[in-house]
Amino acid sequence: MPLSQYSPDQLTHKIPVGISACLLGDNVRYNGGHSHSDYCDKVLTHYFDYQKFCPEVAAGFGTPRPTLRLEGDPNAPRMTFSKNSEEDVSAVFMTASNQYLENLSHLDGYILMKKSPSCGMERIKVYQENGHPHMQRSAGLFTKALQQRYPLLPVEEDGRLNDPALRENFLLRVFTHHDFRHSVGEEAKMKDLIAFHSRYKYMVMAHSQPIYRKLGRLLSGNDPRPIKALKAAYFEILMTTLSKPAARKNHCNVLMHLVGYLKHAVDVSVRKDILDVVEQYRREEVNLATPVTLLHHYLKHYGSDYINKQSYFIPYPSPLGIRNTV
Repeated sequence: MPLSQYSPDQLTHKIPVGISACLLGDNVRYNGGHSHSDYCDKVLTHYFDYQKFCPEVAAGFGTPRPTLRLEGDPNAPRMTFSKNSEEDVSAVFMTASNQYLENLSHLDGYILMKKSPSCGMERIKVYQENGHPHMQRSAGLFTKALQQRYPLLPVEEDGRLNDPALRENFLLRVFTHHDFRHSVGEEAKMKDLIAFHSRYKYMVMAHSQPIYRKLGRLLSGNDPRPIKALKAAYFEILMTTLSKPAARKNHCNVLMHLVGYLKHAVDVSVRKDILDVVEQYRREEVNLATPVTLLHHYLKHYGSDYINKQSYFIPYPSPLGIRNTV
């Protein structure tokens, strides 16, 4: 059973996820304080086995320390101390970060501190010689290196996790990334990849029907590439496709498609009631959990084993209540 279908007390193991140490309450910020995240430390900790790291401390900058900032070319900024821009500490910083980045292939996600010249994902100011920031912004140096090294790893800022759609999308990607790594291992056979795809068909369809068809063709048996190459290509397409939240209209298309599996099992009036709820979701009158829960109820009784194994119904643990927010 996929890990997403377990409640916290049923878990046999947790998902390995990297995180900025300050978000777990470590006093590693420049001022000697922290940026503790209740959501990360009190909610997600039931599912995530955190690997915490502070690149600035790892670089030996100490705590407390002068503030850091990015300067120069926004496409390749250098790191300096705010009050001493003559001292370029980029090499020292990146040496420590790169050493850490060597050993992260076991992770299924990473949560980063917002607005940090080290860990911020976006909108980080890069200063000109005159002291004013460029219009073009950047990612923090550590985060840029992390994403270059592991481009398919789900990465998100703690502040962006307050956005329901971004939070839902990040968690979906983390649990999918984890499921793929464990279901389709290094010595995977074609049947393992096909079995995974069989469970994820409707999740992919909710994000992109063209990609849904593309992945189907990839596994049709007509692609001459060896299994390792097919696996790598499949995973890249999958994680890239899931990197943006699914549109409401796409969810509606998937839900209506799934109602078709009840065509010969329940009365037409029941199917009409379900479709009415799907339409309420389309009009943003109810959240996604409402039509999904109703439809899943009937499919558990009348649907096939194939349809009930779809990850679309439970892409992450239900106790998180994520679909009550989107």
